[in-house]
Amino acid sequence: MTTLTRRAALGLLAAPAIIGTAKAQAVRLRFAHPHPEADSWHRAALMFAEKVRERTGGAVTVQVFPNGALGSDPTIISAARGGTLDIALTGNPFFTGLAPKLNVLDLPFQFRDRRHVTAVLDGAIGRQLRGELDGANLVVLGFWDIGFRNVTNSRRAISAPADLRGLKIRTTPNPAHIKAFQLLGANPTPMPFTELFTALETRAVDGQENPTTLILNARFYEVQRHLSLTRHAYTAGILAMSKQRMEALPAAQREAIMAVATEVTPQQRQMNEDAEGSSVAELKRRGMQVVEQPDREAFARIVVEETRRDFATRFGAELPEAIAAAAPGA
Repeated sequence: MTTLTRRAALGLLAAPAIIGTAKAQAVRLRFAHPHPEADSWHRAALMFAEKVRERTGGAVTVQVFPNGALGSDPTIISAARGGTLDIALTGNPFFTGLAPKLNVLDLPFQFRDRRHVTAVLDGAIGRQLRGELDGANLVVLGFWDIGFRNVTNSRRAISAPADLRGLKIRTTPNPAHIKAFQLLGANPTPMPFTELFTALETRAVDGQENPTTLILNARFYEVQRHLSLTRHAYTAGILAMSKQRMEALPAAQREAIMAVATEVTPQQRQMNEDAEGSSVAELKRRGMQVVEQPDREAFARIVVEETRRDFATRFGAELPEAIAAAAPGA
């Protein structure tokens, strides 16, 4: 065999090894969330995927699974913790079983507006709360927006607290949400978001509470007649990555993922805020009867003091007080 032939043969033998190495370096991440494809979560998730691909030169691709395709809210959190799912996005209330202090974000009538929300989530309080999930094998990439929650039901208009009495209302599993509806005389029924439409359709529950954007995008108007703009609590979504998956990536890829999450997070929040006003008009067009000015002060008088006292008994009053102090102009 000539020297040239030997070199050619060695090159052919080496080629599969080089190709194999390139393939080994390619990373595919699975990203799951429970919201419908029309929702800002899905649009922002696709944006996140595209930017990660661009930022890593195609070395990291992200496949997004919306609408509970990979399981309910608790299921995707558990999968991310166990490393069988790479990225999970769902509401903060579903994380409070792992990190109970996160419940502070869900206390009723706590945030004045989204400026207040941003000051808290993007400031020192938000950084402190991210750390609460360190021990749960999750890395928080950002706080996304779900929005201010409002009550819908299939039985009657809700203008005052008394109108809720006896209604079976689906809530999140968050203790503050459950306690608030108990105080209001309703029968709170926690369940995953992925099960909610069917529960409303079959009248297993009378109603639910969510932001108007999600009420629209999940088509709850098909199975609910009444909407009351109570805005009784704000809910953030937590974008979290499996800690073991994150730590297995090269530093440059980890940095790219964190940078993209930081960039996309405020864009997702703005998408949701922009859609909020038009969503109410569309829900009316779809046939929902809307109480635009319920007696919010009456709701707050019943629920605020006791839910805050419950939180302070377990964790102290420092966090709620810090959130109140963080309000612009406070």
